[in-house]
Amino acid sequence: MLRRTLLSAAGAAAAMLALSGAGMAQETVKIGLILPMTGPFASTGRQIEAAAKLYMQQKGDTVAGKKIQLILKDDTGTADVTKRLAQELIVQDKVTVLAGFGLTPLALATAPLATQAKVPEVVMAAATSIIPEQSPFIVRSSFTAAQVTVPLAEWAAKEGLKRVVTIVSDYGPGIDVEKAFTETFTKAGGQVANLRVPLANPDFSPFLQKVADAKPDALLAFVPSGVGSQFMKQFVERGLDKSGIRFLAEGSVTDDDLLNSIGDVALGAVTSHHYSAAHDSPENKAFVEAFKKANNGLRPNFMAVGGYDGMHLIYEGLKKTNGEGGQALVDAMKGMSWTSPRGPVSIDPQTRDIVQNVYVRKVERKDGELYNVEFATTQNVKDPVKAAKSN
Repeated sequence: MLRRTLLSAAGAAAAMLALSGAGMAQETVKIGLILPMTGPFASTGRQIEAAAKLYMQQKGDTVAGKKIQLILKDDTGTADVTKRLAQELIVQDKVTVLAGFGLTPLALATAPLATQAKVPEVVMAAATSIIPEQSPFIVRSSFTAAQVTVPLAEWAAKEGLKRVVTIVSDYGPGIDVEKAFTETFTKAGGQVANLRVPLANPDFSPFLQKVADAKPDALLAFVPSGVGSQFMKQFVERGLDKSGIRFLAEGSVTDDDLLNSIGDVALGAVTSHHYSAAHDSPENKAFVEAFKKANNGLRPNFMAVGGYDGMHLIYEGLKKTNGEGGQALVDAMKGMSWTSPRGPVSIDPQTRDIVQNVYVRKVERKDGELYNVEFATTQNVKDPVKAAKSN
Protein backbone atom coordinates (compact mmCIF):
# COMPACT_ATOMS: atom_id res chain seq x y z
CA MET A 1 0.00 0.00 0.00
CA LEU A 2 2.84 2.33 0.99
CA ARG A 3 4.68 1.50 -2.27
CA ARG A 4 1.54 2.22 -4.31
CA THR A 5 1.10 5.56 -2.50
CA LEU A 6 4.71 6.53 -3.17
CA LEU A 7 4.41 5.59 -6.82
CA SER A 8 1.22 7.56 -7.10
CA ALA A 9 2.86 10.58 -5.47
CA ALA A 10 5.88 10.27 -7.74
CA GLY A 11 3.60 10.08 -10.77
CA ALA A 12 1.72 13.18 -9.68
CA ALA A 13 5.00 15.03 -9.11
CA ALA A 14 6.22 14.04 -12.57
CA ALA A 15 2.97 15.25 -14.09
CA MET A 16 3.26 18.54 -12.19
CA LEU A 17 6.86 18.91 -13.39
CA ALA A 18 5.79 18.27 -16.96
CA LEU A 19 3.04 20.85 -16.65
CA SER A 20 5.47 23.30 -15.08
CA GLY A 21 7.93 22.71 -17.90
CA ALA A 22 5.21 23.30 -20.45
CA GLY A 23 4.26 26.51 -18.67
CA MET A 24 7.86 27.68 -18.69
CA ALA A 25 8.19 26.81 -22.36
CA GLN A 26 5.17 28.94 -23.14
CA GLU A 27 6.79 31.91 -21.38
CA THR A 28 9.51 31.95 -24.07
CA VAL A 29 8.88 32.48 -27.76
CA LYS A 30 11.76 31.04 -29.75
CA ILE A 31 12.58 32.32 -33.24
CA GLY A 32 14.82 30.05 -35.30
CA LEU A 33 16.84 32.31 -37.61
CA ILE A 34 18.43 30.23 -40.41
CA LEU A 35 20.94 32.18 -42.50
CA PRO A 36 24.07 31.71 -44.65
CA MET A 37 26.64 33.05 -42.18
CA THR A 38 29.56 31.46 -44.03
CA GLY A 39 30.21 30.80 -47.73
CA PRO A 40 29.61 33.02 -50.76
CA PHE A 41 26.35 34.49 -49.43
CA ALA A 42 27.62 35.34 -45.94
CA SER A 43 26.94 39.07 -46.47
CA THR A 44 23.22 38.20 -46.65
CA GLY A 45 23.35 36.41 -43.30
CA ARG A 46 25.41 39.14 -41.66
CA GLN A 47 22.95 41.85 -42.73
CA ILE A 48 19.79 40.02 -41.64
CA GLU A 49 21.26 38.93 -38.30
CA ALA A 50 22.37 42.51 -37.57
CA ALA A 51 18.93 43.89 -38.47
CA ALA A 52 17.08 41.31 -36.34
CA LYS A 53 19.26 42.08 -33.34
CA LEU A 54 18.84 45.83 -33.88
CA TYR A 55 15.05 45.44 -33.90
CA MET A 56 15.17 43.51 -30.62
CA GLN A 57 17.53 46.09 -29.14
CA GLN A 58 15.11 48.88 -30.04
CA LYS A 59 11.83 47.13 -29.20
CA GLY A 60 12.92 44.96 -26.30
CA ASP A 61 12.94 41.18 -25.90
CA THR A 62 9.47 40.77 -24.41
CA VAL A 63 6.21 40.60 -26.38
CA ALA A 64 2.77 39.88 -24.92
CA GLY A 65 4.47 39.07 -21.62
CA LYS A 66 6.68 36.45 -23.21
CA LYS A 67 10.46 36.45 -23.59
CA ILE A 68 11.77 36.45 -27.17
CA GLN A 69 14.75 34.18 -27.81
CA LEU A 70 16.58 34.36 -31.15
CA ILE A 71 18.36 31.12 -32.12
CA LEU A 72 20.80 31.68 -35.00
CA LYS A 73 21.85 28.77 -37.25
CA ASP A 74 24.29 28.83 -40.18
CA ASP A 75 23.10 26.81 -43.18
CA THR A 76 26.13 27.85 -45.32
CA GLY A 77 23.67 28.53 -48.17
CA THR A 78 23.06 24.79 -48.67
CA ALA A 79 19.46 23.54 -48.91
CA ASP A 80 20.08 20.14 -47.29
CA VAL A 81 21.65 21.87 -44.29
CA THR A 82 18.74 24.33 -44.10
CA LYS A 83 16.25 21.46 -43.99
CA ARG A 84 18.17 19.63 -41.27
CA LEU A 85 18.49 22.76 -39.15
CA ALA A 86 14.79 23.57 -39.56
CA GLN A 87 13.90 20.05 -38.42
CA GLU A 88 16.13 20.39 -35.35
CA LEU A 89 14.70 23.78 -34.48
CA ILE A 90 11.14 22.46 -34.72
CA VAL A 91 11.65 19.16 -32.89
CA GLN A 92 14.40 19.90 -30.38
CA ASP A 93 14.13 23.65 -29.75
CA LYS A 94 10.36 23.81 -30.27
CA VAL A 95 10.53 27.18 -32.02
CA THR A 96 7.40 29.24 -32.54
CA VAL A 97 8.70 30.81 -35.79
CA LEU A 98 11.26 29.92 -38.44
CA ALA A 99 12.83 32.92 -40.20
CA GLY A 100 15.65 34.02 -42.49
CA PHE A 101 16.22 32.03 -45.72
CA GLY A 102 18.87 33.77 -47.79
CA LEU A 103 18.16 32.00 -51.09
CA THR A 104 15.13 30.45 -52.79
CA PRO A 105 16.27 26.78 -52.53
CA LEU A 106 16.68 27.25 -48.77
CA ALA A 107 13.16 28.62 -48.30
CA LEU A 108 11.68 25.87 -50.50
CA ALA A 109 13.51 23.13 -48.58
CA THR A 110 11.85 24.28 -45.36
CA ALA A 111 8.31 24.73 -46.70
CA PRO A 112 7.08 21.12 -46.20
CA LEU A 113 8.38 21.14 -42.61
CA ALA A 114 6.60 24.42 -41.85
CA THR A 115 3.36 22.95 -43.19
CA GLN A 116 3.68 19.66 -41.32
CA ALA A 117 4.58 21.30 -37.99
CA LYS A 118 2.25 24.30 -38.48
CA VAL A 119 5.16 26.65 -37.74
CA PRO A 120 5.16 30.06 -39.51
CA GLU A 121 8.09 30.55 -41.92
CA VAL A 122 8.98 34.23 -42.34
CA VAL A 123 11.04 34.64 -45.52
CA MET A 124 13.30 37.66 -45.06
CA ALA A 125 15.38 37.41 -48.24
CA ALA A 126 14.54 34.77 -50.88
CA ALA A 127 12.74 36.32 -53.85
CA THR A 128 11.21 33.75 -56.23
CA SER A 129 7.50 34.38 -56.72
CA ILE A 130 6.37 30.80 -56.02
CA ILE A 131 7.74 30.59 -52.47
CA PRO A 132 4.58 31.43 -50.45
CA GLU A 133 2.57 29.04 -52.62
CA GLN A 134 4.62 26.12 -51.26
CA SER A 135 3.19 26.37 -47.75
CA PRO A 136 0.21 28.16 -46.17
CA PHE A 137 2.55 28.99 -43.27
CA ILE A 138 4.97 31.14 -45.32
CA VAL A 139 4.81 34.94 -45.05
CA ARG A 140 7.36 37.09 -46.90
CA SER A 141 8.92 40.36 -45.68
CA SER A 142 11.48 40.79 -48.47
CA PHE A 143 10.37 41.19 -52.11
CA THR A 144 9.93 39.23 -55.31
CA ALA A 145 12.33 39.52 -58.22
CA ALA A 146 9.48 40.05 -60.68
CA GLN A 147 7.93 42.73 -58.46
CA VAL A 148 11.04 44.95 -58.63
CA THR A 149 11.78 44.22 -62.31
CA VAL A 150 8.54 45.25 -64.05
CA PRO A 151 8.96 48.97 -63.17
CA LEU A 152 12.49 48.92 -64.66
CA ALA A 153 11.21 47.39 -67.92
CA GLU A 154 8.49 50.05 -68.07
CA TRP A 155 11.07 52.78 -67.50
CA ALA A 156 13.40 51.35 -70.19
CA ALA A 157 10.58 51.38 -72.73
CA LYS A 158 9.70 54.99 -71.88
CA GLU A 159 13.38 55.91 -72.31
CA GLY A 160 13.18 54.77 -75.92
CA LEU A 161 15.38 51.68 -75.61
CA LYS A 162 14.52 49.13 -78.32
CA ARG A 163 16.92 46.18 -78.00
CA VAL A 164 18.03 44.63 -74.70
CA VAL A 165 20.04 41.52 -73.82
CA THR A 166 19.41 39.99 -70.39
CA ILE A 167 21.98 38.02 -68.37
CA VAL A 168 20.58 36.31 -65.27
CA SER A 169 21.73 33.66 -62.82
CA ASP A 170 20.05 30.38 -63.73
CA TYR A 171 17.77 29.78 -60.72
CA GLY A 172 14.35 30.91 -59.53
CA PRO A 173 14.75 34.67 -59.03
CA GLY A 174 16.92 35.05 -62.15
CA ILE A 175 14.33 33.30 -64.28
CA ASP A 176 11.62 35.51 -62.73
CA VAL A 177 13.64 38.63 -63.61
CA GLU A 178 14.18 37.40 -67.17
CA LYS A 179 10.50 36.60 -67.68
CA ALA A 180 9.16 39.78 -66.06
CA PHE A 181 11.47 42.08 -68.00
CA THR A 182 10.99 40.26 -71.31
CA GLU A 183 7.18 40.18 -71.11
CA THR A 184 6.87 43.82 -70.05
CA PHE A 185 9.46 45.21 -72.48
CA THR A 186 8.25 43.26 -75.53
CA LYS A 187 4.66 44.25 -74.77
CA ALA A 188 5.87 47.85 -75.09
CA GLY A 189 7.39 47.09 -78.51
CA GLY A 190 10.98 46.22 -77.54
CA GLN A 191 13.12 43.23 -78.46
CA VAL A 192 14.89 41.02 -75.90
CA ALA A 193 17.50 38.25 -76.13
CA ASN A 194 18.07 36.10 -73.03
CA LEU A 195 21.26 34.55 -71.60
CA ARG A 196 21.58 32.51 -68.38
CA VAL A 197 24.72 31.87 -66.32
CA PRO A 198 25.29 29.12 -63.70
CA LEU A 199 24.54 30.08 -60.09
CA ALA A 200 27.66 28.36 -58.76
CA ASN A 201 31.14 29.69 -59.63
CA PRO A 202 30.02 31.74 -62.62
CA ASP A 203 32.41 33.08 -65.27
CA PHE A 204 30.61 35.98 -66.89
CA SER A 205 33.22 36.70 -69.59
CA PRO A 206 31.84 34.55 -72.44
CA PHE A 207 28.31 35.85 -71.83
CA LEU A 208 29.46 39.45 -71.77
CA GLN A 209 31.31 38.84 -75.02
CA LYS A 210 28.01 37.73 -76.56
CA VAL A 211 26.48 41.02 -75.38
CA ALA A 212 29.35 42.96 -76.95
CA ASP A 213 28.84 41.11 -80.24
CA ALA A 214 25.07 41.71 -80.22
CA LYS A 215 25.46 45.50 -79.68
CA PRO A 216 22.08 46.05 -77.95
CA ASP A 217 20.90 49.38 -76.58
CA ALA A 218 21.22 48.00 -73.04
CA LEU A 219 22.16 45.02 -70.90
CA LEU A 220 19.77 43.95 -68.11
CA ALA A 221 21.57 41.94 -65.40
CA PHE A 222 20.60 39.91 -62.36
CA VAL A 223 22.97 38.04 -60.06
CA PRO A 224 22.51 37.33 -56.33
CA SER A 225 23.62 39.80 -53.71
CA GLY A 226 27.36 39.42 -53.22
CA VAL A 227 28.19 38.54 -56.84
CA GLY A 228 27.48 41.96 -58.35
CA SER A 229 31.03 43.22 -57.88
CA GLN A 230 32.51 40.42 -59.99
CA PHE A 231 29.89 40.95 -62.70
CA MET A 232 30.35 44.70 -62.99
CA LYS A 233 34.14 44.48 -63.01
CA GLN A 234 34.02 42.00 -65.89
CA PHE A 235 31.56 44.31 -67.68
CA VAL A 236 34.22 47.05 -67.57
CA GLU A 237 37.12 44.71 -68.36
CA ARG A 238 35.34 43.77 -71.59
CA GLY A 239 35.08 47.47 -72.45
CA LEU A 240 31.29 47.39 -72.46
CA ASP A 241 31.14 50.54 -70.34
CA LYS A 242 32.64 52.47 -73.26
CA SER A 243 30.64 50.70 -75.98
CA GLY A 244 27.47 52.77 -75.63
CA ILE A 245 25.58 49.79 -74.13
CA ARG A 246 23.64 51.02 -71.11
CA PHE A 247 23.85 48.99 -67.90
CA LEU A 248 20.52 48.14 -66.27
CA ALA A 249 20.10 45.72 -63.37
CA GLU A 250 17.78 44.29 -60.77
CA GLY A 251 18.91 46.08 -57.60
CA SER A 252 20.67 43.10 -55.99
CA VAL A 253 23.59 43.76 -58.37
CA THR A 254 24.36 47.15 -56.80
CA ASP A 255 23.84 45.94 -53.23
CA ASP A 256 24.28 48.84 -50.76
CA ASP A 257 26.50 46.72 -48.51
CA LEU A 258 29.01 46.11 -51.31
CA LEU A 259 28.55 49.15 -53.55
CA ASN A 260 31.60 51.07 -52.34
CA SER A 261 33.79 48.00 -52.83
CA ILE A 262 32.50 47.67 -56.42
CA GLY A 263 33.87 51.15 -57.00
CA ASP A 264 33.52 53.64 -59.82
CA VAL A 265 32.65 50.94 -62.36
CA ALA A 266 29.14 51.10 -60.88
CA LEU A 267 28.67 54.84 -61.51
CA GLY A 268 25.70 55.50 -63.77
CA ALA A 269 24.18 52.02 -63.45
CA VAL A 270 20.37 52.22 -63.46
CA THR A 271 18.59 49.69 -61.26
CA SER A 272 15.21 49.11 -59.67
CA HIS A 273 14.55 47.85 -56.17
CA HIS A 274 12.42 48.26 -53.07
CA TYR A 275 15.12 49.69 -50.80
CA SER A 276 18.12 52.00 -50.89
CA ALA A 277 20.17 53.19 -47.95
CA ALA A 278 19.79 56.63 -49.57
CA HIS A 279 15.96 56.48 -49.41
CA ASP A 280 14.82 59.91 -48.22
CA SER A 281 12.49 59.43 -45.27
CA PRO A 282 12.71 60.07 -41.50
CA GLU A 283 12.21 56.35 -40.81
CA ASN A 284 15.07 55.34 -43.08
CA LYS A 285 17.47 57.99 -41.82
CA ALA A 286 16.87 56.77 -38.26
CA PHE A 287 17.26 53.12 -39.36
CA VAL A 288 20.53 53.71 -41.23
CA GLU A 289 21.99 55.73 -38.35
CA ALA A 290 21.06 53.09 -35.75
CA PHE A 291 22.24 50.20 -37.94
CA LYS A 292 25.62 51.82 -38.58
CA LYS A 293 26.06 52.67 -34.91
CA ALA A 294 25.32 49.09 -33.86
CA ASN A 295 27.54 47.50 -36.54
CA ASN A 296 30.80 49.48 -36.72
CA GLY A 297 29.68 51.68 -39.60
CA LEU A 298 28.23 48.87 -41.75
CA ARG A 299 25.67 50.23 -44.22
CA PRO A 300 22.32 48.39 -44.25
CA ASN A 301 21.15 46.86 -47.52
CA PHE A 302 17.89 45.37 -48.79
CA MET A 303 18.56 42.16 -46.88
CA ALA A 304 18.76 44.14 -43.65
CA VAL A 305 15.42 45.85 -44.23
CA GLY A 306 13.87 42.45 -45.00
CA GLY A 307 15.15 41.15 -41.67
CA TYR A 308 14.08 44.27 -39.77
CA ASP A 309 10.57 44.19 -41.23
CA GLY A 310 10.40 40.43 -40.72
CA MET A 311 10.97 40.95 -37.01
CA HIS A 312 8.28 43.65 -37.04
CA LEU A 313 5.87 41.14 -38.56
CA ILE A 314 6.67 38.59 -35.87
CA TYR A 315 6.46 41.04 -32.97
CA GLU A 316 3.23 42.70 -34.10
CA GLY A 317 1.69 39.33 -34.96
CA LEU A 318 2.52 37.98 -31.50
CA LYS A 319 0.91 41.04 -29.92
CA LYS A 320 -2.30 40.24 -31.78
CA THR A 321 -2.27 36.56 -30.77
CA ASN A 322 -1.08 37.18 -27.20
CA GLY A 323 2.01 35.09 -27.94
CA GLU A 324 0.30 32.24 -29.76
CA GLY A 325 2.03 30.80 -32.86
CA GLY A 326 0.77 28.46 -35.58
CA GLN A 327 -2.15 29.37 -37.81
CA ALA A 328 -3.23 32.18 -35.50
CA LEU A 329 0.09 33.95 -35.98
CA VAL A 330 -0.05 33.60 -39.78
CA ASP A 331 -3.61 34.95 -39.77
CA ALA A 332 -2.50 37.90 -37.63
CA MET A 333 0.21 38.78 -40.16
CA LYS A 334 -2.17 38.78 -43.14
CA GLY A 335 -3.22 42.29 -44.09
CA MET A 336 -0.78 43.94 -41.69
CA SER A 337 0.48 47.37 -42.85
CA TRP A 338 3.12 49.77 -41.51
CA THR A 339 5.68 52.40 -42.47
CA SER A 340 9.03 50.68 -43.01
CA PRO A 341 12.43 52.29 -43.59
CA ARG A 342 11.78 51.40 -47.25
CA GLY A 343 8.41 53.20 -47.33
CA PRO A 344 4.78 52.06 -46.88
CA VAL A 345 4.36 48.26 -46.91
CA SER A 346 1.61 45.71 -46.29
CA ILE A 347 1.09 41.95 -46.40
CA ASP A 348 -1.31 40.84 -49.11
CA PRO A 349 -3.92 38.76 -47.21
CA GLN A 350 -4.51 36.52 -50.23
CA THR A 351 -0.88 35.70 -51.15
CA ARG A 352 0.99 36.44 -47.88
CA ASP A 353 3.48 38.40 -50.01
CA ILE A 354 4.64 41.95 -49.39
CA VAL A 355 3.13 44.94 -51.23
CA GLN A 356 5.51 47.89 -51.49
CA ASN A 357 6.88 50.79 -53.51
CA VAL A 358 9.53 50.06 -56.15
CA TYR A 359 12.13 52.70 -56.97
CA VAL A 360 14.22 53.24 -60.10
CA ARG A 361 17.67 54.40 -59.03
CA LYS A 362 21.02 55.51 -60.44
CA VAL A 363 24.40 54.92 -58.84
CA GLU A 364 25.86 58.31 -57.89
CA ARG A 365 28.55 59.62 -55.59
CA LYS A 366 27.28 61.44 -52.49
CA ASP A 367 29.53 62.72 -49.70
CA GLY A 368 32.42 60.67 -51.06
CA GLU A 369 30.49 57.37 -51.17
CA LEU A 370 28.47 55.50 -53.80
CA TYR A 371 24.70 55.24 -53.35
CA ASN A 372 21.64 54.05 -55.27
CA VAL A 373 19.87 57.40 -55.65
CA GLU A 374 16.15 57.05 -56.33
CA PHE A 375 14.57 59.15 -59.08
CA ALA A 376 11.26 57.41 -59.93
CA THR A 377 8.68 55.55 -57.83
CA THR A 378 5.97 53.00 -58.63
CA GLN A 379 3.64 52.76 -55.66
CA ASN A 380 2.03 49.76 -53.95
CA VAL A 381 3.42 47.09 -56.27
CA LYS A 382 2.13 43.54 -55.81
CA ASP A 383 3.96 40.47 -57.06
CA PRO A 384 3.00 40.50 -60.78
CA VAL A 385 3.26 36.72 -61.15
CA LYS A 386 0.52 36.05 -58.60
CA ALA A 387 -1.49 39.05 -59.79
CA ALA A 388 -1.55 37.57 -63.31
CA LYS A 389 -2.80 34.23 -61.93
CA SER A 390 -5.69 35.89 -60.10
CA ASN A 391 -6.85 37.84 -63.17
